[in-house]
Order: sequence, then C-alpha cells, then structure tokens
Amino acid sequence: MRFSYFPGCTDHSTSIEYGMSTHEVFKTLGIELMEIEDWNCCGAAATHSTNHLLSLCLPARNISKAQAAQAGPLVVPCAGCFNMLKRTEYALKEDEGRRKEIEEIVGFTYQPSLEILALMDVVLNRIGLEKVQEKVKKPLKGLRAACYYGCALVRHPKITGLDDPENPQYMDRLMKALGGEPVEWSYKVDCCGADLALTYGDTVKKMVGKIVQRAKEAGAQCLVTSCGLCQANLEMRQETGLPVFYFTELMGVAFDVEKRDRWWKKHMISPKGLLESLGLT
Repeated sequence: MRFSYFPGCTDHSTSIEYGMSTHEVFKTLGIELMEIEDWNCCGAAATHSTNHLLSLCLPARNISKAQAAQAGPLVVPCAGCFNMLKRTEYALKEDEGRRKEIEEIVGFTYQPSLEILALMDVVLNRIGLEKVQEKVKKPLKGLRAACYYGCALVRHPKITGLDDPENPQYMDRLMKALGGEPVEWSYKVDCCGADLALTYGDTVKKMVGKIVQRAKEAGAQCLVTSCGLCQANLEMRQETGLPVFYFTELMGVAFDVEKRDRWWKKHMISPKGLLESLGLT
C-alpha cells in the first residue's frame, strides 16, 4: 500500500518527533509514504487574515504536486495542514469560478479524484485496527490517555468529513486497540489557542490550563494529539507536567520500535518517567 505524503513545515522542524514516529510506524505496518516533491507551506492560519485567495492557492499548489506524483491518496499528518488542504479541496469542488481562478494562478488542472486524508483516518480506515493490533508487542496496559483532537481535525464537518465534530472517537478507538485506556472527558475538541500563543500568550495559557486541568480530573496520565501546534501549546503553556504524545509515538511504543528514545528528547515535558512506571520503555 502506498500514499503520497505532505509533511508540512513542522514535520521537519518543531514537531520532527511526529514525523520520525510516523515514518517508523508506517514502515512497521508495511506502508510506503512518498513525500511530494517541492512542496510549500500550506499557509496555516496566517494567510486567512491577509489574503483569502492566497490561503487557497498555497494548498492548491501542493495538491497539484500530489496529482503529478500519482503516488496514491494524499496523506497529511498535521491537523492544521489537513484543514487547509480540505478547505481548498472544498472550494475547488464546489465553486467553479474560484476553481478556474486558482487553476490559472497555480498553473494546473484540478482532478477531483485525488483523495486528501488525515493520517489518523488512514490508520483506522485504510490500514485498519486489526492490522494495527497484529503489530502490538507492548500493549499500553495501564496508560490512561486523554485524546485531544482540537479544532482543525474535525471542523467544519462538511469540509473535513472526519469523525464526530463534537465527540470524535478515532483516537480513542486507536488507544484501545493499542491496549491503552482512553478517558472520558469533555474538552477533546476545545481550542488550544493555536497561533494566538504568539500574540496573546496569557490568554492561551488560560485556555491550555483548562484543557490540562480537565484531562487530569478525568484521570488522564497524558494527553494524545495529532497536531504539531496543539502539542506545542499543550506542552509549553501548562504548569502541571502532564506529558503530551503524538498518537504515532504511542503506536511506536506499542510496536516496540527501536531507538524511540530520540523522540522523547524533543519534548518539553519528558514522558520517560511515565513510560518507565508502566514498563513501556
């Protein structure tokens, strides 16, 4: 099984542990990820406030690269990038005038047959939890995890088309398949503050504080996410020392992937103590 892969900026920089764990886990599962050539930043949240057309053309250029590669559906690990690409896909499919404008600027002809998939969607619905369970060597027994989806992965549901926007279950089901214990809590889709951390740090600190507090009240020993920005905010803006994993990192732990200690070195809050207490090192 093969997919084209859009890493996004953070996959090679601030959330490199997400990228490393993703490639190791997919290699273990026998899945080939083909990074598209000459990709560019998706524009993230910044372009929405400066130029709406630019916020569509930047992702569209990456879509054009994936089309040209013909390496299968386009997989996107970052929740923010996924949202930007899906918004552009929606505009290309639903607005003919806008589509022609984007095609002229980018210099390509859009092919609606190209699928754009979130990494977690691929794990659950293309690979399947049964195959995931076959690779588990170290079940995450005793690990109580608060699965945090954030805003971008599931909203707007008409655009992302991924899971329940109010009470998503994809990550929860994955944690169960890995032997972990996802906790029930009500803050799994609350916003972490996103890019506001750069200008309104105190506000984001309060937002993150509530999320972390609710996770701990639910009995969680850690948070799990699929977004580089969410992970950074949740780690950097809290004061309680609650570890924050990418879901692929916990897959790597359960698969007993070698040299995974290098992932923990990238974390602001080291998860090694928690993992050692559960015999998961």
